[in-house]
Amino acid sequence: MVTERGLQVLRAIVQDFVDTREPVGSKAIVERHAFGVSAATIRNDMALLEDEELIIAPHTSSGRVPTDKGYRVFVDHLAELRPLSAAQRSAIVSFLDDSGDLDDLLGRTVRALTRLTGQVAMVQYPSFATANVTHVELVSLGGGRMLVVVVTDTGRVTQRMAFSREEPTESDLAQLRSRIGGLVVGHSVRDASERLATILSGSSPAAGGVDAMAQPILRVLAEELEEFRQDRLVMAGAATLARRESDFRGSIYPLLEAIEEQVTLLRLMSEMVADEQGLSASIGRENEPFGLTEASVLVSDYDAPASGARVGLLGPTRMDYPSNLAAVRAVAHYLTRMLEEDENSR
Repeated sequence: MVTERGLQVLRAIVQDFVDTREPVGSKAIVERHAFGVSAATIRNDMALLEDEELIIAPHTSSGRVPTDKGYRVFVDHLAELRPLSAAQRSAIVSFLDDSGDLDDLLGRTVRALTRLTGQVAMVQYPSFATANVTHVELVSLGGGRMLVVVVTDTGRVTQRMAFSREEPTESDLAQLRSRIGGLVVGHSVRDASERLATILSGSSPAAGGVDAMAQPILRVLAEELEEFRQDRLVMAGAATLARRESDFRGSIYPLLEAIEEQVTLLRLMSEMVADEQGLSASIGRENEPFGLTEASVLVSDYDAPASGARVGLLGPTRMDYPSNLAAVRAVAHYLTRMLEEDENSR
């Protein structure tokens, strides 16, 4: 059972170790923190924390460092998050305010978050399976090339190139827009994707009406709508792992692999249980099922018109949890606000 002063000593050890990278001893705690007790008393408190496996001595006769369990207790007993400064909040707003479409907004979000924290930042795309297709535009670029533009009611806009052996006339384009719009516009992404898959497979009565000019457009459109349905992440700051490699006891390769493949991180983020503030932390060995035992992941929920999703950080267990959690929460708040304003402006 950890006493209240024991928790304060643990907090001091975590804070000093994060700040200095050096093991923390009882003398340093007495000098840096106003406990009003002797170093001998602090040593007794540290011995109890060590018995609880919350701190450990990395070397003989050294100070102590937090264990993964110690970081967990520290995070669970955070009285409050370290508030962002006015300058930091202003930087978030100004950085996100100039964004264009959703892709740009999410890209700016992760770049802002990694600048604030020095960690790998990630944001999950909202699920667009229930979004509705509002417009499909076709633009002839010559040489049989056609730009296919898809717009949904959530503000998602994508552009892909389709190639036809025949050069479409303006009359051809008008007919294609009308036919293809009739297939997908006004339908959810899920329904539209399934309709196109059925037509392209040849199992729909409408398949007989798909000519050589329409087929490549439908194929590109089907691929785009299927991608809308897939969970994916936007990430920034992977280079910070190399700069902080000394904070990892082993190789950073599992983290780099998780960043590249994304599936592991998406699973982990989806399984993390948020508190009443929409925040969650998964620390060290808690990530063992995902192969990320030397990393911590912090996430916050944000709201999008079509669904909710998460924004978060990935980094070593030795991180500034109060500041990083506050940054994740603040960025999630502003991202929600931007998406709501964009939705209301339509």
